[in-house]
Amino acid sequence: METIDINEALPKIYELLENASLGAEITITKNDRPLVKLISAYPHQTRPPLFGIDKGKISITDDFDDPLEDFKDYQ
Repeated sequence: METIDINEALPKIYELLENASLGAEITITKNDRPLVKLISAYPHQTRPPLFGIDKGKISITDDFDDPLEDFKDYQ
């Protein structure tokens, strides 16, 4: 969540509105006290993770747990 003083917010209000529309929460303060909070009128929907989507893309070789050749001097 971003917090910004009203005097800093006014010159870049369009940028702040764009960020809020993309899902950012922005609190505008005055004299270090919260004044307003900008949030999207249409909250972004998050979808549940698709389990198994990367199945077959990652493989672990049979020698995964074997000592590395480069580290034999340190063992």
